[in-house]
Amino acid sequence: MLFLKSTAAPVAPGVYAIDVAAKPPGKTYMIYVAVDADNRPETFIQAVEGMGFKEVHSLPYTHHNGKKIVDLHFQKAGTDIFEGWTNIEREKNLMDITEAMARFDIKVHPRVMSLAEAFG
Repeated sequence: MLFLKSTAAPVAPGVYAIDVAAKPPGKTYMIYVAVDADNRPETFIQAVEGMGFKEVHSLPYTHHNGKKIVDLHFQKAGTDIFEGWTNIEREKNLMDITEAMARFDIKVHPRVMSLAEAFG
């Protein structure tokens, strides 16, 4: 679940937080996003799914200010072992993510999770 400090300033309409992250060793990234549960940003979700990402997790909760949020996780299978991404797939997918998010004026900073975060 993404930690939301505030729902007063979404990063895009209906999108409160986004994280593009990979578990070590950092070849296959997922998209983690917290969205408005009452007004889901369907255009944003369609853009993510349009890149071949599939929703693999959905958890609704209520933020401390009473706003209803849905925590969504998206992943995209690759052709490497265990459906991971090859280096070429990683480069292309990260470029596609950056370009797709830019259409919503969202700047992403792909990162590799710490071992404790990824497996804790």
